[in-house]
Amino acid sequence: MNQFNFLPFPKSKTERLELRALRDEDENEIFFFRSDPAILEFLDMHPAISIEEARAFIKKIEKAVLTGESIYWGIQLKNKPKLIGTICLWNISTENYSAEVGYVLHPDYQGMGYMQEALNCVLEYGFKIMNLKSIEAELSPNNLRSARILERNNFIKINTLQNIETVVYTLNNPFH
Repeated sequence: MNQFNFLPFPKSKTERLELRALRDEDENEIFFFRSDPAILEFLDMHPAISIEEARAFIKKIEKAVLTGESIYWGIQLKNKPKLIGTICLWNISTENYSAEVGYVLHPDYQGMGYMQEALNCVLEYGFKIMNLKSIEAELSPNNLRSARILERNNFIKINTLQNIETVVYTLNNPFH
C-alpha cells in the first residue's frame, strides 16, 4: 500500500506557470509530446501513433495519481489552458523515501526558464510535502539542456558505468 495521497490534486502556481492535473482535453498536446521526434530524441520510448494512445496515457496517469503511485502535472502558462509541458514524480519508493523526476517541454517553449520554474515547484513539493529523502533523474548523456537544469538545481551526477546509455542525477533533501 502506498502511503502517498495526492487528493485533492496539488495544483501549484509560479510567477508565469500553473501546474495542474492532466485533463481529457489535453489529449492533443499529450499526443504531440509522445510522438514528436525532437522530444523523443532523448526519451526511451516508442512514439505514439494515435490519439487513442494519448487518451489511454491520460487515463493511466489519472489512475496512478488516485492510487498514490505517481504525481503528474500538466504545465501551462498562467491563464492559458494549453499545455506546454509535463512534469512528474514517479518511481516512488516508500521504503527509501525517494522518487524520480521526469519532464518534457514543447520545443517552442524551451530555453525560456519555464522548466526551471516548474522543477523548483515540484522539488519543493517532493521534499517539503512528501518528505522525500532524495529525488533522481535519468537522462540521455546527450540531453545537455536537461543536465544543465538539474545541475542548476544542485543535482549531482552519479557514475553509472553499467549503463552508458543513461546518466543518473540525484538530489538529497536540502530541508533535512
